[in-house]
Amino acid sequence: MSQALDTLWYTRCPVPTGLGIAVQKGWLEQTLNAQGTAIKSLRESENQAVRESHFDHTLQNSVRHGGNIPAIWARASGRETRVIGLSWQDEVQLILTLPGSGIKTAKDLKGRKFGLPLWASAQIDFSRAQAIRGLENALKLKGLQVSDVELVDYLRGGTHSDEAAQTVAGISTFGGRRNGGQSAELVGLLRGEVDAIFLKGASAAHVAHQFGLHTVIDTGSHPEPLIRANNGTPRTLSVDQHLLDHHYDAAVGILDSVLRAETWAWNNPEDTRRYLARETNSSEFWVTAAYGEDAHQRLRTNLHENSILGLQDFTDFLQRWNFIPQSFSVRDWIDPRPLESLRSATALAG
Repeated sequence: MSQALDTLWYTRCPVPTGLGIAVQKGWLEQTLNAQGTAIKSLRESENQAVRESHFDHTLQNSVRHGGNIPAIWARASGRETRVIGLSWQDEVQLILTLPGSGIKTAKDLKGRKFGLPLWASAQIDFSRAQAIRGLENALKLKGLQVSDVELVDYLRGGTHSDEAAQTVAGISTFGGRRNGGQSAELVGLLRGEVDAIFLKGASAAHVAHQFGLHTVIDTGSHPEPLIRANNGTPRTLSVDQHLLDHHYDAAVGILDSVLRAETWAWNNPEDTRRYLARETNSSEFWVTAAYGEDAHQRLRTNLHENSILGLQDFTDFLQRWNFIPQSFSVRDWIDPRPLESLRSATALAG
């Protein structure tokens, strides 16, 4: 039997998600308030241990929608979490070089220097993992391996949750300053210390244009889904097991607000671009460049088989590169009941 929940903690990444729009529209709060539940933003907490739960999922009665690496790492490390939805929204995943590097295709990366971030103090270095994944997949297409490239680490201090999210003009950003900077490998590329780097999303599209960088390959647009599978493809909508066991109605309510936001997005492309620009700390132009003119139609949270297969392949990659202690069955990680409950309710209403 579902018990009343006092407070739900929510968090999402600065990327397109149904949860992000549901928060901005006030629908998550509306849905949960109707159950007698208050909602709080995990990333805006003054307590770093609470903010760090965005990455390690230790906070009870919480929901997270975003990049899958922290969610996978938490599960592989023993956290009792479950996935109740997956959203696959393709984004640019760029291998970038300077125009005069002579690197035209991924094949030309052989023997060259590739800059990688190294967050030595972070529990899970998701930025490094996604960069290696992008590099490995790009090289694989040309019959090469990561060992064919010289890796150059750019050490960063601090963690991803050093400071609370800031609010400017009523709009919440995603985290404060991070000790050690944001793009040391980009600076290294511009200085000529390395020959190539990996960046993804709206910021990558903007940076590539701003500095006139050459795109060697965009693995995010490759026709093979497993080449596109990375930290953001698919994104995980995950909750802790305690929430499902004791506050099942809250889990269903979360998913209901997410699907409601996505349905709204499909019919409101211009407004959706504005919302996604806020979510990504970017502009509508770069949101379109990174996620496509049909970005509003790509907001679809479900449990599609391709998403499950992509997530399993990526989980195995993380274990192979020692980013997680062990691999596991993604299919067993998924709890389809909340989605099934919503579909049954919709069928009955229809």
